[in-house]
Amino acid sequence: MNRLAKRVSSLSPSLTLAISAKAKTLKAEGENVISFGAGEPDFNTADHINEAAVEAIEKGYTKYTPSAGTLELRRAVCEKFKRDNDLEYEPSQIIVSNGAKHSIFNICFALLDEGDEVIIPAPYWLTYPEVVKVCGGVPVIVKASKKTGFKITPEQLKAAITPKTKLFIFNSPNNPTGAVYSEEETRALAKVCEEANIFVISDEIYEKLVYGDVKPFSMAACSDKMKDLTITVNGVSKTYAMTGWRIGYLAAPKDIAKAIDSFQSHATSNANSIAQYATVRALLAPEATVEEMVARFARRRLAMIERISDMPDVYCIIPDGAFYAMLVVSGLYGKKFGSKTIDGSVSFADCLLDSAKVAVVPGIAFGADDCVRLSYSLSMKDMLEGLDRIDAFVRSLQ
Repeated sequence: MNRLAKRVSSLSPSLTLAISAKAKTLKAEGENVISFGAGEPDFNTADHINEAAVEAIEKGYTKYTPSAGTLELRRAVCEKFKRDNDLEYEPSQIIVSNGAKHSIFNICFALLDEGDEVIIPAPYWLTYPEVVKVCGGVPVIVKASKKTGFKITPEQLKAAITPKTKLFIFNSPNNPTGAVYSEEETRALAKVCEEANIFVISDEIYEKLVYGDVKPFSMAACSDKMKDLTITVNGVSKTYAMTGWRIGYLAAPKDIAKAIDSFQSHATSNANSIAQYATVRALLAPEATVEEMVARFARRRLAMIERISDMPDVYCIIPDGAFYAMLVVSGLYGKKFGSKTIDGSVSFADCLLDSAKVAVVPGIAFGADDCVRLSYSLSMKDMLEGLDRIDAFVRSLQ
């Protein structure tokens, strides 16, 4: 008898956590480690949101809520979709969960039967394939080209669809690449999904973190049919620096929302009541603090791109959103660090951490072994020092 279920045994360990653990060990030993691995804003949650949480406690909002979330919050989410995405939803179509990751799991659990195929563009957020597998689905990876800015084409999507295809996971702005699909590009992919009649998870968690004149476009806004095929996922973790509050939400057709609500009521019940109360304030209040955070990310982004442009044998595709850049390091493969040969993103990350005390996330975790992911969610001072160390390390390789 197997001690563990097959669904758990099939999961891949997180390289992000492995590198993070090694970096933390070095820090505990007194080493000055600079980490580019952060997947969260390095800003505190805004005061008006924190004050709402205190208010919730003082008013006694510490009891169970409906499993789908409070009506007040679901109405606020509907208002957000109308204001930001020109999408009309009813509160019954909104499910509030314990973070956007939880929302994505709920969708896959509700939609996928054993053997259903799910198309995932690579580079991808490392959790997507694992969630698909644990829910009985089969990840079908479609590799995006650097020439297209890490964005897949309609032709690639169409070629990947088979009679077993049930779902397409679309993430724009993208983690890990920072790629943002234009309205035209989004509509072209939507047309393929409509013709094949496949569902789409549109993960829009980084929606507000875009730079310059770039504007993301919601997949569900492409047409009425696309809205009926799309489950949109969002949350407050990135936009409002509320990663630890664990509030994500989804908007779905009524039948799918009802099924997810039923499942969540048995699996976890409601998300944290106090965090829900504070999220209403986050969604409805003026976004001056969000704009300031985005402006600071924008300055770091430009500084990172400029510094990388001076490094030999590496480069990055300029990201238009989120707070990540993919550093292409495959030009260094075959070179040596002491007695070790750099032969992939894992060995590059290991040697960089050992030599320069800089932590990055190996691209193999995202389906892109020729890259490592850098986050610019750290102070400008630390970021520039870390990039100087990367430059020196790269130049030291033989």
